[in-house]
Amino acid sequence: MADRSRSGLEFGVLGPLQVLADGRQLVIGRRGMRGLLAMLVLEANRVVPIDEIVDGLWADDPPATARTIVHGYVSRLRRMLEQADPAGSARILTTPPGYQLAVDPWRLDFHRARQLVSSARGKPAPIRAQLLRESLGLWRGQVLADVPGEPITTDLEELRLAALEERVEAELELGRHLELVGELRQLVGEYPFRERLVGHIMRALYRSGQRADALEAYQRFHRRVVDELGIDPGPELRVLHEQVLRDDPALSSPGLAEPVALVPPRPGVVVPAQLPAAASGFIGRDEELTWLDRLCDSRDLTATTIAVVNGAPGIGKSELAVTWGHRRAEQFPDGLLFASLNGFAPDREPVAPAEVLARFLLALGVPSDGVPRDLDDRVGLYRSVLAKRRVLVVLDDAWDPEQVRLLLPPGAGSVVLVTSRRRLESLVVSNGARMLTLDALREDESVRLVDEVVGKPLSEQEPVAMRMLVELCGNLPLALRIAAAKLVFSPEWTVEALVAQLSDDDARLRTLDLADTGVGVARALAVSYRNLPPELAETFRAAGLVPGRWVSPHAIAALCQTDLGTAASRLADLADAHLLVEQWRGGFVLHDLVRLYAREVLGAEQPGHRNAALRRLMDHYLAACDHARRLIRPVSDGVDLAASEPTVPRPATSGQALSWFDKEWPNLIALVHAGSEAGLHQQVWQLVRLVHTYCVARLVSREWHGIAEFGLASARISVDRRGEMLVLHAMHAMNVWTGTTRGTLADAERAHRIAEELGEPRYLVMTLDQLACSLSAEERNEEALGYYREAVEMARRDGDALGEAAVLNNLAQVEQRLGQLETAAQHQFQAMEIHHRNGDERSYVLALNNLAELYAELGLLAEAEDNARQGVELARGGSMQFEEAFGRQVLGSVLAKRGEIVAAQAELAESVRLFERLGSPQAMLVRTALEALTTEV
Repeated sequence: MADRSRSGLEFGVLGPLQVLADGRQLVIGRRGMRGLLAMLVLEANRVVPIDEIVDGLWADDPPATARTIVHGYVSRLRRMLEQADPAGSARILTTPPGYQLAVDPWRLDFHRARQLVSSARGKPAPIRAQLLRESLGLWRGQVLADVPGEPITTDLEELRLAALEERVEAELELGRHLELVGELRQLVGEYPFRERLVGHIMRALYRSGQRADALEAYQRFHRRVVDELGIDPGPELRVLHEQVLRDDPALSSPGLAEPVALVPPRPGVVVPAQLPAAASGFIGRDEELTWLDRLCDSRDLTATTIAVVNGAPGIGKSELAVTWGHRRAEQFPDGLLFASLNGFAPDREPVAPAEVLARFLLALGVPSDGVPRDLDDRVGLYRSVLAKRRVLVVLDDAWDPEQVRLLLPPGAGSVVLVTSRRRLESLVVSNGARMLTLDALREDESVRLVDEVVGKPLSEQEPVAMRMLVELCGNLPLALRIAAAKLVFSPEWTVEALVAQLSDDDARLRTLDLADTGVGVARALAVSYRNLPPELAETFRAAGLVPGRWVSPHAIAALCQTDLGTAASRLADLADAHLLVEQWRGGFVLHDLVRLYAREVLGAEQPGHRNAALRRLMDHYLAACDHARRLIRPVSDGVDLAASEPTVPRPATSGQALSWFDKEWPNLIALVHAGSEAGLHQQVWQLVRLVHTYCVARLVSREWHGIAEFGLASARISVDRRGEMLVLHAMHAMNVWTGTTRGTLADAERAHRIAEELGEPRYLVMTLDQLACSLSAEERNEEALGYYREAVEMARRDGDALGEAAVLNNLAQVEQRLGQLETAAQHQFQAMEIHHRNGDERSYVLALNNLAELYAELGLLAEAEDNARQGVELARGGSMQFEEAFGRQVLGSVLAKRGEIVAAQAELAESVRLFERLGSPQAMLVRTALEALTTEV
């Protein structure tokens, strides 16, 4: 029977009522709706009168509103079918005096079952048996088991029994009497008056050497029909009984002793051995080979085991499958079959299953004039020939599951290896396939591979250059072999010279190409790219444009100007095609060579598009960073971009915002560099300023200083005085947190001059605070106090609560160093209250800890301990690692003063651990205090 598409709607009554939409089961709903649909399906393409429907649903007791209820059921069923398949592969029509289901009969399981039974008639026994097995496989249980009433389905039950009897007869012809005895005993017990089944068990028993049991089966049936029905067995069964009694020779020879007799091997051919030669010097893949070994060793010897080896172009899928096949060839005594399906061949059409079947049948010994023309007959013969054979079938470079399914052999412990650039996930669902996804090689494996291909230990002669070579090849086997081949073809080349050429991003893909052989990384990727629909091609180019390590659906939505769901779906489709990898949920990564190819395609197909797209990406990240930083700590710097992009991620808490920054941080650094190169200076300085809040919270100081220089330069190039002042202020704030404010006075003075030019009070408050802090670092504390007090007064006049609190906190720090402890405590308390009122939890916790330290110096140890403990608890609950570490440092100091040494040591030790995790230099100070306390004890 011709293979049919699974698209559209399919209806099943051979079991519980079932409606499939593109292979997905629909929920039908109420029992009455199920009953109505069942009637329409059973009478498909025929009008079912509404009176007949009412009788079927309610028998003799219909409600007064029965017809109205039926109309409602029809309306809901129509809506369900239309939503599931707008193309209308099945429709419910109103045709007086009732309704009819208009549908292609092939979409009905009972129609397919009937056609399979009909097709089996007159076919050779192997094909007949296979077709009948397929027909019986359509039954999923009792017909319409979940439908109310008593639908008339006796003809379908009779169809199943007839197919069952025909199948047993075909298998008896094939000599499978021993295998059938147990099944027939059960069937005769279940259907004791089916004469044909009784005849089948008599033949099976007789041919199995159980003549007495065969006669007993007849006698038992004879007694039953005489006693219960008052009739004798039919003439055919009586003739069979007489044949058993006289040991008729005709009973001893079934129509076909063994299925293989139908296709005797050709002279000189014992078993097929079609695997291509394995590549010499196969390197690595130990885990993958072990996985395949384990799958083979633990397989069910009565079934077919399928493994789909998938991965990116050039990753080594075919090489792995062929190598493993040769290594385990002795496990498959009946042959090794291989077919290249050309699913992704650059200049060839995918090979049709019919063509592969013809090749396999010839290899299995079928003469050329014995290969059937019809696809179904080829499938049937192929399965019959391999029914009891154990073979390995390697199907290389598959395009989709439909190209594979008809080539799967039957049971007997056979193994099928399918390689593809796609995941072919439906083979897992429908055929129980196992999935093996190949990744790039490890660095040591890559080095060994190059050494093996070149034929000498380059890794010993040029170890550093070799590591750079394999890194530039992305540990991709195809790229590594091409690079090694270039070293072989041109012996005067050194690894270092090849590395220099590969280091140029614009030339790398050209270098990894062997023009004379038609082999190259870009050529392999081009095949996958050309097969993408336009919307996926657009997404692929956009993904290559993202400069960071990974791509999110949010970024793609911004670049492609689409909604988030569509972006996520497209990325998933590209991952399915192995043009990128989903390393975590929503996190997609491109191989370096794939990224270079995507950018080349973008440049070739859409020249000049890159800067416009990069600008959209920068706008997206500016909005996302602004939203996230405001959750970490309230801001008042006048940079407000949080609401400008609809596709940005929206974390809801400070902890979620920090986690978002943690994931995106490498991308943000890369985006600063890319934006600078593209001349997007206004956006660059804004991005640098927006990520500052995160950098302070996580103490990301080294990388921050790197991008801060780009931000400062970008602000100055774009002659944005406010931007320059804000970046200078951010650089100063990070220096405060890392304790490196000495030498920053000149920058503080420049920032303050710009603020005076701008004339905005909040900027004057910020820069006065910065100036005072820098003066304090130069031990000019009295000058610093003057600037701090001026800043506090200005903030109060302008209603700048956040600015006032920040300055009061820093003012208290200087007063503490000068010994003005009571004044410092008063200012610190004021700062704490303002932070609390404005919802700045992080600054509130820091102020609590600072106040605890001041209380300890004032001798108020109980108050100090309370504040420190409160600060630690709030920090632990709010993902504030620095604040928790500082709080434990203060608490440890307070506990030591109270004589609780063991508790103090525990707090200080935990403080050291947290500071070290953050990379904070303060860890050394706390460790010194801990060691001094331990020594004292």
